[in-house]
Amino acid sequence: MIEKEASYAKINLSLDVVKKRDDGYHEIKSIMQQINLMDQVTISENKSGVIITCDNNDVPTNETNLVYRAWEELAKLANTKIGIRAHIKKRIPVAAGLAGGSTNCASTLKALNKIWDLGLSEKDLMEIGIKIGADVPYCIMGGTALAEGIGEKLTSLRAFKDKAILIGNPGFQISTAYAYSKLNLSKEVNRINKNIEYVEGNDIRSLANNMYNVMEDNIIKEHPKIQEIKEIMIKNGALGSLMSGSGASVFGLYDDLDYLKFAEKKLKESFPFVFSGRTI
Repeated sequence: MIEKEASYAKINLSLDVVKKRDDGYHEIKSIMQQINLMDQVTISENKSGVIITCDNNDVPTNETNLVYRAWEELAKLANTKIGIRAHIKKRIPVAAGLAGGSTNCASTLKALNKIWDLGLSEKDLMEIGIKIGADVPYCIMGGTALAEGIGEKLTSLRAFKDKAILIGNPGFQISTAYAYSKLNLSKEVNRINKNIEYVEGNDIRSLANNMYNVMEDNIIKEHPKIQEIKEIMIKNGALGSLMSGSGASVFGLYDDLDYLKFAEKKLKESFPFVFSGRTI
């Protein structure tokens, strides 16, 4: 049996980091939004062991890949030694603030749940996912959500779908751990509540004017190319532009497709990865 799963990327429409916990994790408050940029993960059974292949050489194919961890958790639960073959058709940039590894993990959990007929609910899969990575439960659930705790406390928000977006990535990777190490913790955690209202009220302009990411300033100081992408978007019709997650990807929100197409063309002159799409 072969299962193919779409692995959708996410952006953070706003991101606050509330505090660092004693266990080393950070507590966040973030508005997560799925977008139609996606990888495809194909899973089939293997007699034993895990074979991971990918069309992007930057993706690890050993046990550090979260696909391996997904197999490990479900094999333990199913009490099986059956292995898997996993092929990742990679379109989401690596270490880019778009949850590429987490969404591949989520897809693997979903695929194995079907292949092994485990009968696990979405909630069950999310509880397994948090053992592997903070963004995995959201990637299983998808849509528009408020993420709290380390990312595992998820509240569905009214769908903010079909909004035109433009993504630009400068071509270098930023690890999540590195981004957190550069952080000055915010005291203004309540400002996200207004943005939740804008999302739920489908008010793209107000949201775009008030989006923020507490990681952005410190990362931009060291990587000015991120600011360059933001400025190209704003100068060319974006309602607002923001670094997603720990970076280095930047997204812009648009309500005019002509502006978006022009900005897309401008970005492609200087940057290796540019994607235009929609929220889903």
